[in-house]
Amino acid sequence: MTVDARIAPADCKTMAEVRQGVDALDRALVMLLAERQGYMHAAARIKPSRDVVHDDARIEDVVAKVKAAATEAGLSHAIAEPVWRMLISRCIAHEFEVWDQTREPAAAKA
Repeated sequence: MTVDARIAPADCKTMAEVRQGVDALDRALVMLLAERQGYMHAAARIKPSRDVVHDDARIEDVVAKVKAAATEAGLSHAIAEPVWRMLISRCIAHEFEVWDQTREPAAAKA
């Protein structure tokens, strides 16, 4: 069953249908998160200084936008906010790693 062909939550009659829908969404989320990670690679490539990898103002901007989107979509802020804060935290850690990896060869040559 593809993401588009899954049964709507309100129409599920069995736990198998629920699990099928959740599994399909999990696969779709993994694809979206992989794409988001690609943007972290781009950010690490573009940012000129390691000091600008962590940006508190940008974090709060992202969380505010997510909360607004969550409200519109009917997603509980009690789910959305901590999930995104953890996602942001892990993405920043990944971006630091990529930033360091892409600069180490240049630093070693200097």
